[in-house]
Amino acid sequence: MTTRGTPGRMIRIDDEMWELYGQLCAEEGTTRTDELRRHVHARVNAYAKAKGIKPPTPKKRVVVRRKKPAAED
Repeated sequence: MTTRGTPGRMIRIDDEMWELYGQLCAEEGTTRTDELRRHVHARVNAYAKAKGIKPPTPKKRVVVRRKKPAAED
């Protein structure tokens, strides 16, 4: 599922590994998506620094708050 205009990416990981990764992330108080995103950003920033190039500037994240539907009487 894609949200807020961010393109979805597909990776292949076996079910057992994915399940345990989910448990690991939950115990660390994060999600698989956030963990993977942080990992990619860290690797790209290190690569850019080593190559002497400017890393991409992260896009500003937009938080969309939705109102709860009005309670019916």
